Amino acid sequence: MRPNQDHFNRVMKVAASPTPPAKTGDNASIIHRSWFRCVNDFSLDPGQQHKPYIETSDRLAQSRERVGDFFNIARAGIGQLFKHAPDVGYVLLTDPEGVVLDSLGSDSWDGSLGEAGLLAGANWREEYAGTNGIGTCIYEGSALTCHHDEHFFASNVSLSCDSAPLFDATGNFMGVLNVSALPTPTSHGNNSLAAYLTMLYGQIIEGASFMRHFRSYCVLRLGTASELLEVCTDMMLALDRDGNIVGATSTAKRQLGGEISDDPKGEAVPLIGRHLSEVFRCSPAEVWQMMRSQSTSERLVLTTADRQVLCASVIHPPTPPRTGQQPNPTAVRSDYAALSELAGDDERMTHLLDHARRLVDKQVSIFIQGETGTGKEVLARALHVSSARADKPFIAVNCAALPETLIESELFGYTAGTFTGARSKGKKGLIQQADGGTLFLDEIGDMPLHLQTRLLRVLSEREVLPLGADTHVPIELTVISASHRDLRKLIVEGLFREDLFYRLCGATLFLPPLRDRQDRTHIINRLLDQEAAQLGKSARIGEDAMELLMRYPWPGNVRELRNALRFALAIAEKDTVHAEHLPYEIRFPDAPAKHAGAGPFLDAPQLWETHTPLPAETDENDPAVKLKACLRRNKWNITAVAGELGLCRSSVYRQMRRFGIVPPTHI
Repeated sequence: MRPNQDHFNRVMKVAASPTPPAKTGDNASIIHRSWFRCVNDFSLDPGQQHKPYIETSDRLAQSRERVGDFFNIARAGIGQLFKHAPDVGYVLLTDPEGVVLDSLGSDSWDGSLGEAGLLAGANWREEYAGTNGIGTCIYEGSALTCHHDEHFFASNVSLSCDSAPLFDATGNFMGVLNVSALPTPTSHGNNSLAAYLTMLYGQIIEGASFMRHFRSYCVLRLGTASELLEVCTDMMLALDRDGNIVGATSTAKRQLGGEISDDPKGEAVPLIGRHLSEVFRCSPAEVWQMMRSQSTSERLVLTTADRQVLCASVIHPPTPPRTGQQPNPTAVRSDYAALSELAGDDERMTHLLDHARRLVDKQVSIFIQGETGTGKEVLARALHVSSARADKPFIAVNCAALPETLIESELFGYTAGTFTGARSKGKKGLIQQADGGTLFLDEIGDMPLHLQTRLLRVLSEREVLPLGADTHVPIELTVISASHRDLRKLIVEGLFREDLFYRLCGATLFLPPLRDRQDRTHIINRLLDQEAAQLGKSARIGEDAMELLMRYPWPGNVRELRNALRFALAIAEKDTVHAEHLPYEIRFPDAPAKHAGAGPFLDAPQLWETHTPLPAETDENDPAVKLKACLRRNKWNITAVAGELGLCRSSVYRQMRRFGIVPPTHI
């Protein structure tokens, strides 16, 4: 096809140069250097069809855990970007290796996203995807636009991408913020809004990370317009008590780092470690006075060494309480048994629990994200038990289970005579019952909007107003929330308050589904011990049963596993659980769907002759015929069949699946 051939020729002409294009800051040279790398360094062919390279779910989870708190901040940033400009395209967040960690976009594009590689898990490094907004941004370390046929592979020319590098508070490269449009504009000019927003929100994310990291220091916010200082986050300095610079945003380093000219060799001196009076034309005494001024509205005027005039304001760290013993932030609790027993040797869970231990007793609201049945409440209880509030109440509220007509009175309580049917003395609400302890809000995404407003006030003001009351009741509690839904999508749909989202999601813990965990054996044995203890007995899992349990995909996660073990313990007459004691859907996961809803049931061999007569068996040497005959002789007792054939139970089950033999009660 002619357009693809033209694209191929353009790329190969640049790549055929004896040396790569000069490193200048313009977008065209960035694209041409990338084309040169793709052909000469990575041996890619621009005429080939590009297929997205998708990482495993474990690799994706590890990447999310590796970027830690920065991921939570960046996720909030892309949520804001997509909310305020939903038409700019699909918003992607990647790690430093080019793996998409999160994405937001129009649901109408879902059919094309997988093919385009715009979903979480896709790796956009140049080695895999050629020249593109993400991979090329990683190599160049600067913002860029990769528009239509600037992509290396002809199959990607329908995309238009704008990317900006992301840095954390200490200047480490953390990934790329990218806006990719499928129904693309026709020119660079039409794409300028997306490019501007991408760079703007990259600066906002870095600024939020900077403010969190240096929250115990004075932060000097700089800008060119005094009236806009409150919203300027790109140029900031963190100062210690003596006025020494201990941190700087990337913009501050670029604009101020090269202005220090007192080095004897005439070279720029690093900004970090310098005193503020060495960077600006001010005396140490003036810096000292500025550091100790408690005014939050005062605007300063500072002049740089090259006479650039900047406006500035000082953000002071929060003042610690004057009374009471201060907790040691570096102290490590030793009683984390409740958290430690939640995982075995699964790497993702190890990372998650390590973060959970660090969050215990910190003033951070925790949000737990995970599929239904993954154990979100179990993790929340373990966090509570591991905290200094362990002897205080743990109140769990399932926001999806409470009727909308009752949830308000249950959460906030009411006074006597508030409504018909109310208790004569009133009732203390669940929020007030959690005073001093932990309030766990499960399925928070299902809370009605009008109650989200009231909950936000409770969390902000630390006081609750029962229905019918005139006086607020002060409370002190830690809030942990959870949901299987994407709250950011609910925000875009107008179903969840954005301000409540940021109040609840100070830190997000992602619980992996059971099917993806490498410590399933540990979980199975732990749950079996718990369920057996409830029955006052001891039990163990036979090898045949363990094989089936490890192979089953567990769509209901840990909750389904617990129910299956509970059923098996009830059926097993002895202490060992074998395959025949497990529910039918676990023994025969590939059985026709019409059997899947039947639930766990027992073999009933007496129904065989009346419901499913054995077909004529003309070949007695046919292994399927022999197995069917043996099953019928032994009335479908798998243990007896295994003994007669000299096989283990799991082998019998495997042969039944292989030959499509279904127990007679399930036909």
